[in-house]
Amino acid sequence: MRNYMNTQTMIRRTLRRTLKASSAVLLAAAFHAPQAHADVQEASRLLKQGQLPQALESVDQALSQKPKDPQTRFIKGLILAEMGKAPEAITIFQKLTEEYPELPEPYNNLAVLYAQQRQYDKAKLALEMAIRTHPSYAVAHENLGDVYARMASQAYDKALQLDSNNTAAQNKLALLKELNSISNRSVYTAPRLPAAVAAVAPPATPAAATAPTATAAPAKVATAAAPAPDSSKADIGNALKGWANAWANKDMKAYFASYSKDFDPPGRQSRATWEKERTDRIAGKSTKIAVDVDIQSIERSSTDEATVRFRQNYRSGGLKASGNKTVVMSKRYGRWQIVREQMGR
Repeated sequence: MRNYMNTQTMIRRTLRRTLKASSAVLLAAAFHAPQAHADVQEASRLLKQGQLPQALESVDQALSQKPKDPQTRFIKGLILAEMGKAPEAITIFQKLTEEYPELPEPYNNLAVLYAQQRQYDKAKLALEMAIRTHPSYAVAHENLGDVYARMASQAYDKALQLDSNNTAAQNKLALLKELNSISNRSVYTAPRLPAAVAAVAPPATPAAATAPTATAAPAKVATAAAPAPDSSKADIGNALKGWANAWANKDMKAYFASYSKDFDPPGRQSRATWEKERTDRIAGKSTKIAVDVDIQSIERSSTDEATVRFRQNYRSGGLKASGNKTVVMSKRYGRWQIVREQMGR
């Protein structure tokens, strides 16, 4: 899998395993004090060179000055994962998903580590969350396919244990082995980016992987991360549709992740009051919800802000409502989130 972090995109050496880790820009260097930022840069350099104990020492020095800085914590998670300290890395990435639920990369890295431990159900759930927060995150879609393949291999193995003469299961298992063999013979290269990148850097190209057996655990540990920060109108539309899908699925975590941290709730409510009200009205419904958006226009006022006008169609139980809606969206941390909304034009 690929991951997400830094105004420098860290391209690490290839790990010869199955799933891909992601690489991305999480937060700008302005979050760091000068010395802390220097320590983070040094940790990144040492990580790329494989000098893991020294990298860990540098990142811990940075955390002593900025203990809550997400960029530094993310890098520490990468270092720990590379050192084989999966439980500690998992703890870091889990905490980041709680504090930054709008970012798919920590979910993606959790899935890598879970898959490495053959906890495919957990890996599957983590990847589904990554996709809900960023529907166009291709890495997570591909990794989810790999996890499904691992789960299928396990199921066919179990079928053959119960019935060794099951030729259908034998053929399917052989097909999966061949598919994995072909897939993992490909060698990918990662582009080198300039040392300083003003905007979010593009994702690293997937790195090499070796062919596992059909039941081998996918085990590529997380590298540094970056989602595909597509600022096109299609990406804005996908973000809005992801918001509507989260609403329809009563997925409150993904729903609230569609709103920026500085979203202005209507009626001068506090964010906490607004979230409770929305949770009661959405998750508290006993009937199914359907929400469709028919986008009428997307107007870009700058590279990182857009106004979207659309027709919102809502159905739940016997209630049907349709009306025009306008939202202002801003690109935060490489993806589009809602900062203001109102009914009408």
